[in-house]
Amino acid sequence: MAFKENYNFENLVNEAERLVLEELERELASNNKVCKCEECILDMAAYALNSIKPYYRVSLMGTLYAHAIDNTDYAWEVKKAVKEAIKKIQNNPAHD
Repeated sequence: MAFKENYNFENLVNEAERLVLEELERELASNNKVCKCEECILDMAAYALNSIKPYYRVSLMGTLYAHAIDNTDYAWEVKKAVKEAIKKIQNNPAHD
């Protein structure tokens, strides 16, 4: 498709992914009761990301601004979404 060839979309980043993955890592570091196989981890990340608003950036200034949200209401929503995702996948893993 010519559209993707004409523009650089590598700088289009959803900062919510960074926040979710960082929080997921923190939460799972001390939790030995949750399956940590790739399928479950990806399910947890997807579940959490689908329950929060995306937070896209496209520039260096956007990156600096996005890192400023780490201690805001948005970060609290991410934490809540990750906790819910862990609970949901733990109770309903996609495998046996």
